Amino acid sequence: MNSDLTKLTLRRSFLKKRHALSDQEHEDMSFAIANNCLKLPIWHLDYYHLYLPIKAKAEIDTTLILTLLQGKDKQVILPRIKGSELEHILLTDITKLKTNTLGIAEPEKGIKISPEQIDVIFLPLLAWDKSGNRLGYGKGFYDNFLSLCKTNTIKVGLSFFDPVDKIVDMRSEDIRMDFCVNPEGIKKFTF
Repeated sequence: MNSDLTKLTLRRSFLKKRHALSDQEHEDMSFAIANNCLKLPIWHLDYYHLYLPIKAKAEIDTTLILTLLQGKDKQVILPRIKGSELEHILLTDITKLKTNTLGIAEPEKGIKISPEQIDVIFLPLLAWDKSGNRLGYGKGFYDNFLSLCKTNTIKVGLSFFDPVDKIVDMRSEDIRMDFCVNPEGIKKFTF
């Protein structure tokens, strides 16, 4: 079974699974994920990096997590694509969002935050495995970003689905998650 759990196969399979969710399932599962995030041991920290969902890719509705963060008066940082890298912009009351060519809402401009300042990162993913490996879209934005963060930055993946046993073609430089949250609960990884 695991012999075909390559990145390419998993990307296709899990993107198809996400698109197969009804609007109600998508909403209910996104809500359950946000509620489960409240149980994470992260809420004493200050700087939280959060991605906004790509609707065309049926991503988790992270605006629910954004509401939680704002309700707890946390500093929220949103990514903005700049060439082949991510910039990290502090969300303020005057931040204007614009949808880029990939369909991602991102800040037009604002205060840049260094990756070393960020305490918690909510990670987009298509699939994940029982060892804490995450599979993104393959563009490398988050891999590059994670390599610039401090070693104790908490990495939290968000997924609609359960993990696969193993993603067979992970690279040694791929950075694993500390937690993954899905509608059923939280999985903590220890290395």
